[in-house]
Amino acid sequence: MTPRVRPGGLRELGPTAYAFSRAAGRVMGTAPPAVFTVLGRARRTYWGWLGFAASLMPFGHLPRRESELVILRVAHLRDSAYERAHHERIGHRSGLTTSEIDRTATDLDDQWPARDAAILRAVDELVGTSDLSDETWTALGRHLDERERLELLLLVGNYTMLATTLHVLRLQPDPPRARNGADRPAARVERSVVADERGAAPARSDHSAGGSSQALGPT
Repeated sequence: MTPRVRPGGLRELGPTAYAFSRAAGRVMGTAPPAVFTVLGRARRTYWGWLGFAASLMPFGHLPRRESELVILRVAHLRDSAYERAHHERIGHRSGLTTSEIDRTATDLDDQWPARDAAILRAVDELVGTSDLSDETWTALGRHLDERERLELLLLVGNYTMLATTLHVLRLQPDPPRARNGADRPAARVERSVVADERGAAPARSDHSAGGSSQALGPT
């Protein structure tokens, strides 16, 4: 499938989003992720979404491993190849085993620990019905506190929305990053942006770019 919106470059994205997309590609070992180079063309809306997403992951209260379980399950249920490929890489860095990642794309089994099982069943019900039964909500409460349950709802909602957007845009998984030095000009732009932001950068750029870089799973 051909993407319906082409990736933006420096001119379309602006220097901060352009540099961030290149840095994200280095972290992930891919070309600059299309989720950033395409959605970045929305400018202000993009930064608002990115800040919201970062507040849920990696800066949410759910452990990183569990947030990746949620995202991978949503990607499977919504048949999002892009989301799936992107977060399989991050999932490994966040403590998920290959077996666990593979099992998020199958019928739920009784091998999951009780907390994982409660989370995954809630994801299935949310995506399937846009609701949670009293029974499921109570089961979640045995393992997650109130804040974690609220963030779980928002995390599922965010990645369900994103899966729809990526599907409509026909975005394909990012190819491996070329290692031929072709992105050296982008690296110079990144250094310039970092230097600017150490001075008097807008709060929007500092929070969104820095927070979401961690969301890619470099740690």
